[in-house]
Amino acid sequence: MLRKLAGAAALSVVLALAGCSGKDAAPAEGDMALGAPEGAKVTVVEYASVTCSGCAAWNEQVWPQFKAKYVDTGKVRYVFREFPTPPQDVAVAGFLVARCAGEDKYFHVIDQIMRSLPEMHAGTPPRDILLRTAREAGLSEAQFQTCVANPEAVAAMEQRIKAARDAGVTGTPTFMVNGQTVDSSLDSLSQRIDSLLVTK
Repeated sequence: MLRKLAGAAALSVVLALAGCSGKDAAPAEGDMALGAPEGAKVTVVEYASVTCSGCAAWNEQVWPQFKAKYVDTGKVRYVFREFPTPPQDVAVAGFLVARCAGEDKYFHVIDQIMRSLPEMHAGTPPRDILLRTAREAGLSEAQFQTCVANPEAVAAMEQRIKAARDAGVTGTPTFMVNGQTVDSSLDSLSQRIDSLLVTK
């Protein structure tokens, strides 16, 4: 589907969804974060994919409340980790575009791609959506092409996927609060977070 867009390297990304142990809230290479600084009392890690409908639903329905309650107030450090799901070539390309857009635009690009999933499912070619999103983020078509076919960036993505598998991630969205897996509902997240915030 995106052979010309993502290149052979991106298309070779394959997820071995084997459950492993070793869940960890420690900083990882490539983390994208908001809210409290590194070393915060509470760190919430979300493993997500831009092609995951459940992730898109959480992004639209829960994220605004979660962000207002915990991220904007600096109560927690929110870390977003990339875990591409099918169609994986589209997810990888989307994540690469977000990174090429720059740290200041990363989360906006992720949001835009997730909000475009209904359009993608309705038949709009993924390349058209990703290119449009890249242009809105200030990238030219040439920069877009270079971005999604960058072998070093794809190799770094593969390392992040491996780290996620090693942390026990088998699907998206997966949330961990200080290394403990928690249900994605705001109530479940709040219960765990609030209990940690009040402990000394």
